[in-house]
Amino acid sequence: MTLSSTVLIIEDDPHTTELVRLYLANDGHEVLSAATGTEGLARARESQPDLVVLDLMLPGLDGLEICRELRAESDVPIVMLTARVEEDDLLAGLGNGADDYVTKPFRPRELAARVKAVLRRTGREEGEGGGELVYGPIRINPRLQSAYVEDKQLSLTPTEYRLLLLFLREPGRVFSREQIIDRALGQDFDGYDRTVDTHIYSLRRKLEAPLNGLRYIHTIYGMGYRLGDA
Repeated sequence: MTLSSTVLIIEDDPHTTELVRLYLANDGHEVLSAATGTEGLARARESQPDLVVLDLMLPGLDGLEICRELRAESDVPIVMLTARVEEDDLLAGLGNGADDYVTKPFRPRELAARVKAVLRRTGREEGEGGGELVYGPIRINPRLQSAYVEDKQLSLTPTEYRLLLLFLREPGRVFSREQIIDRALGQDFDGYDRTVDTHIYSLRRKLEAPLNGLRYIHTIYGMGYRLGDA
């Protein structure tokens, strides 16, 4: 990911927006902003940013609704800003497609580091050549960053894509939550074990839908998760 990444801030507090803008611009990013949910969604669609910093509580459309809308039509990485500290609220954001979250009040330097980490781990450098990875009806084309079940292309978040890539590279291997965080979510990830479970659940649901519920990602209780037939 180059230093010319475009970041869109959707935040209704102008002081927070300006502070975040200064830190992100200092890291070399082009920074756009919007102060309402409706404006932010329109600007995201128009500008096609490389990453969205999204406040949860917004006038008009709230952050969760924007997250759902964006995730239905693109794989743009999303970092959620939230003053809510309840775990269920954070998991709701991640379950709707956010890649990371930062709780308010936050240090701008920390947010800038999170943005850099998410850009790095969801960057297009993952398309590192080589052929398709295939397991049963599931396949990934790393060069095109696309995933399929049989002939149906899947709409995956960047995090879900990296999870599936991890499993397809070593089918049958059991990955602990710690290994998943390290190899798919990134060492900068700072969240709950249940956050990993939420991403796995969402990926599993998308894989099973075209297969009439046939399961390929299995929970190995007390150990982690693996890709396999049974």
